[in-house]
Amino acid sequence: MSDRIYTTLPGGHRVAEDGARMEAYGAVDELNAFVGSARALAEALTDRNGRVWPLVPFLLRVQHELFNLASVLEAVDPAQTGITSTDVARLEQEIARTNHDLKAIHSFVLSGSGVLNGALHQCRAVCRRAERAAVSLSRQEPVPPEAVHYLNRLSDAFFAWSRWVSHVCGEDETLWDPHRPAV
Repeated sequence: MSDRIYTTLPGGHRVAEDGARMEAYGAVDELNAFVGSARALAEALTDRNGRVWPLVPFLLRVQHELFNLASVLEAVDPAQTGITSTDVARLEQEIARTNHDLKAIHSFVLSGSGVLNGALHQCRAVCRRAERAAVSLSRQEPVPPEAVHYLNRLSDAFFAWSRWVSHVCGEDETLWDPHRPAV
């Protein structure tokens, strides 16, 4: 009896449950769930702060793009349509637009200046893990470079969005102070 447990992907291919493909696919799926929660929270906050609304359609678009990315990661054929350089460029433009009104920072930012800020930082952290999993998979099997680049830029977009949300909600960002004593 084999110690390996296999699962069948939507395309009908059987892969090891603990393999690099499933790790990457699963991390993107988990990220999509976190993005959905952040989107729902942004929609709820819009009732109190209409300035948060522009984030909602961006997060919905990201959810669709993450499904496109997941479909590439689950496919044995890496040429399957998924994330494109246009998607990556759109994220770059969004990061630049979002950062335009924000003050420069010279320290790390701690998450949690508000509930949505914290949710977006969770998305950023899960996105970084998904990126590492995609890079790991790419060492074993072909992965479109746009997929990895998209995850890299998306994590930066979550960081920018978290700072932007704090800004438009009037929440002070908490900057990391390595010398702050424990309370």
